[in-house]
Amino acid sequence: MSTSLSPLLAPLLSSAAMRAICDDAAFLQHMLDFEAALARAEAAVGVIPESAVAAIGTACRAEQFDLAELAEAATRSGNLAIPLVKMLTAHVAKADKDAARYVHWGATSQDVIDTATMLGLRAAIDALLVDLDRAVAGFARLAEKHRHTAVVARTWLQHALPMPFGLKLAEYAAALHRSRLRLQRLRREGLALQFGGAAGTLAALGDNGLVVAERLAQELDLPLPEAPWHTHRDRIAEIASVLAILSGTCGKIARDVSLMMQTDVGEAFEPAGEGRGGSSTLPHKRNPVAAAIALSAATMAPNLTATIFAAQVQDHERSAGPWHAEWPTLPTLQLVTSGALAAIVDIAEGLEVDADRMRVNLDATHGLIMAEAVTFALAEKLGKSDAHHLVEAATKRAIAEKRHLRDVLGDDPKVRAQLSADKIAELFEPMNYQGASQALIDRLLDSLTIK
Repeated sequence: MSTSLSPLLAPLLSSAAMRAICDDAAFLQHMLDFEAALARAEAAVGVIPESAVAAIGTACRAEQFDLAELAEAATRSGNLAIPLVKMLTAHVAKADKDAARYVHWGATSQDVIDTATMLGLRAAIDALLVDLDRAVAGFARLAEKHRHTAVVARTWLQHALPMPFGLKLAEYAAALHRSRLRLQRLRREGLALQFGGAAGTLAALGDNGLVVAERLAQELDLPLPEAPWHTHRDRIAEIASVLAILSGTCGKIARDVSLMMQTDVGEAFEPAGEGRGGSSTLPHKRNPVAAAIALSAATMAPNLTATIFAAQVQDHERSAGPWHAEWPTLPTLQLVTSGALAAIVDIAEGLEVDADRMRVNLDATHGLIMAEAVTFALAEKLGKSDAHHLVEAATKRAIAEKRHLRDVLGDDPKVRAQLSADKIAELFEPMNYQGASQALIDRLLDSLTIK
């Protein structure tokens, strides 16, 4: 199915595996797989002669069809399946005129296109799961490695508290794992055969409709739904939403990495390589190129998903227009999601961490980042309100006098009356104030086990 990604841009914004899955020839083959499976299913239950199966199956090879001719014919018929069935019938007739009578028996064009979409989505999910496995494993390894590496936790882009960098990385792994679970569930439950005939009643097959449908679902290894779903697009919308969530998670990780790569921050970096991240004019640049790709997908995916959501509003039993809007939109969403995830795999497997710079940044506010730790230590003796006001006044003095907060507190007799010099020094060690972080890392990493 054609997409809005040009041959020049597609490699930048999508994975090679997904480009192969979304290729026009691959989609055409999925349509033909439906037709071949339909013939086998109908012959197995006696609806069409067994002698017709071989000729139909032999003709169902994408390389025998002219994609440009098919595309041109679709502009007159309104979809790809109508001219494809005509061409397929003609191909079959060359080998066996009698078999040609049974091509597409009892099906409708939407059955072909929707089922081909489901076959493509199954392959797309499998490709995404491969990359998700790599990304989750990569961040899990990094989380273990850096579970005792102190870094600034930032709220509203400002220094807030110290935290273990491993906690941040474990959160990345867990968020990606949740998308993995969603995709695995969709692969089991969200895909479904589409087979309903002209109006979703299977009338052309008489009493054999459900029997053929059951056998066809087995042939294609797709779940058989309770009934055809021509104008009920919740399955497609759910798949799109899961892809958008995955893209958003990739975008969140990419945003963090791009911010950590800033020259003024310099805490973590995408993997380096020859010709990677350079500038056309600035030889010193190391740009966050993988993060940019993931962020572009995170920008595009919600709008593509919105089109899929809007396409749910369809008329009666077969719709004109909204169904058509899905055709270019869904593959494009698959492509950009794959590009975002591929970029995140790259980061997960090659992130460069500068723990020394992280420590420098923790000290950049001259101890202010530990103000809460001191406040709560004093609160145990003075009460939270008095402790808060005392430390707040000390932070203002530290800023005004350009001194370290530890020294200002050490000079304050009210503080010295409650906290020893050793205790104050202990309170200014970042990794002494991490709360339940280590337990949280364990919980996040334990959650990655696929139940």
